[in-house]
Amino acid sequence: MKTLNLFSPLTLRNLALKNRIAVSPMQMYSATDGKPGNWHLVHLGSRAVGGAGLIITECTAVSPEGMNTLSDTGLWNAEQTEAWKPIVKFVQEQGVAIAVQLWHSGGKGSHTHPNEGFKPMPVEHGGWVTKSSSATTMSGVTPVELTIAEIQTIKNDFVEAAKRAVEAGFDSIEMHAGHGYLFHQFYSAVINKRNDIYGGSFENRIRFLVETVQEVRKVIPDGMPLLVRISAVDYLETEEAWTLDESVRLSQILADNGVDFITASGGGFAFVDKSKVHPGYQLPFAIAIKQQTNVLTGTVGMITDAAQANQIISTGQADLVVIAREFLRNPYFALNASKELNIETEIPWQYKRGF
Repeated sequence: MKTLNLFSPLTLRNLALKNRIAVSPMQMYSATDGKPGNWHLVHLGSRAVGGAGLIITECTAVSPEGMNTLSDTGLWNAEQTEAWKPIVKFVQEQGVAIAVQLWHSGGKGSHTHPNEGFKPMPVEHGGWVTKSSSATTMSGVTPVELTIAEIQTIKNDFVEAAKRAVEAGFDSIEMHAGHGYLFHQFYSAVINKRNDIYGGSFENRIRFLVETVQEVRKVIPDGMPLLVRISAVDYLETEEAWTLDESVRLSQILADNGVDFITASGGGFAFVDKSKVHPGYQLPFAIAIKQQTNVLTGTVGMITDAAQANQIISTGQADLVVIAREFLRNPYFALNASKELNIETEIPWQYKRGF
């Protein structure tokens, strides 16, 4: 068997990625009425020119209530769908695949712009009443518990957004089920205190996510890969905290229901102890899920240099490196990694004289 490296191709259903480097979703807080604009075109387009194999958009809300701030991107109407099309087209013209990350912030929503302090935004100042699995306080705000009818509505919002993603031309969809957002607020008992079919047992707490995956899978093409990002652990030392063992179980169930790839991140309800943060600190989550389920996995968390990223792939610890902050610092990380590792890759002809 040929040894894998960072520039080995990867196939997800009918989607062929030219390498194992993905641009992680990163909030830009620069949309207007949920519509991406020139900033998003240049931001995502630069990383496509820079040689990534897959670009995943920032969290893109499935409804106005799903946003965290009023400057987030969305995919709940036709105008937003049209706004995404030129961005998708440009990225694909560079030979790069693009996925949209669909998302609902739940009880963590209704915040001011980061430049205004990223504080809870009250209704009288343009905010909205946030809703979650339970009326459990998060960041000083207590959301309203969702009714079962409202849960069904949000499931349908994801389905409709998935249809719009297909219309916009995206190659793939990632459902954001981590970082303390709505799906995570259901599967973690830290937040979920419900007493109905969506609360209590492990099976009940994952039900909302699994049912939504099932419905989304039905409305997207068979050849389109479906990705899910989870928080593999809560980083909390409590009896209710979500565990890696539960993430392994969840990942297998998601795979059985049509999910092709899991990005294993962590946290969302509390700050991670800085003593635990180091290069590749979340890699063990991807390793455990991959080894115990055979599901294709992506890893995140302080992946900053080519040798580190290449080792993760060549040793089979994960199938993709999903990189965020290093791509902010260096949009051409992939092209530079190719040069550093002495592995040939395609360079845009316009940039060849620089490499």
